[in-house]
Amino acid sequence: MNVNLENRRALVTGANSGLGRAIALALGAAGARVAIDYVSDPGAAEEVADALRADGTDAMTFRADVSAKDQVEAMFAALDARWGGIDVLVNNAGVDGERAMGWEVSPDDWWHVLAIDLLGPFLCAREALRRMVPQGSGVIINVTSVHEVIPWTGYSAYTAAKAGLSMLTKTLAQEAGPHGVRVLALAPGAIRTPINEAVWSDPDSLADLLTKVPMNRLGTPEEIGAMAAVLASDAATYVSGSTVFVDGAMTAYPAFAHGG
Repeated sequence: MNVNLENRRALVTGANSGLGRAIALALGAAGARVAIDYVSDPGAAEEVADALRADGTDAMTFRADVSAKDQVEAMFAALDARWGGIDVLVNNAGVDGERAMGWEVSPDDWWHVLAIDLLGPFLCAREALRRMVPQGSGVIINVTSVHEVIPWTGYSAYTAAKAGLSMLTKTLAQEAGPHGVRVLALAPGAIRTPINEAVWSDPDSLADLLTKVPMNRLGTPEEIGAMAAVLASDAATYVSGSTVFVDGAMTAYPAFAHGG
């Protein structure tokens, strides 16, 4: 199997920590040149870039809010100036938002999540496709979540955004497929990252979470990064328009394991 991304030009949004960091490192390890987008903690972004450079990878960082059209356009213009375009886009940047029931959440807070988690990937994909379609090649990976199909009480904006991103993925794949461009989604389940440490570091919370995962363990960021590298590579040339769940079978209705 060929997981070789040598000289591919890749952009990973939200890549200064967590899943984005792992994805950036995995793409670099497979040979890609990697651009790291972030909105906060530039030191962390530079640490990722330095780790890539230490392995001989051409890496750079951008500060860009993916929900801001002008900033996204400027980031892609800088990619053009440095690398002459893009081959792989990983739309990873996202937020959960504050927990609130649907009748309690403020519209401003709800829209803030949609702006980052759905509008942001659209704006980045739009710029990427403007380059990939003319060149007749490219891969866009949208990081969704098991919550594109599993409801999550208190997080209606997040679930709506991820479900919307799933359908955006399918539509863009349909549009771009005739031009040699693949668009797909990667949906993580329960992954051990710093953002959810409060859950997995508490024994009771962790035990409850594991009842939802048939494999009875949390995933690692490295497992998400490895799958992203496979999907971006020529090992997955016929994969487009679908979601690949990396979730330890969380979407397999584990509550039904002992009958209905």
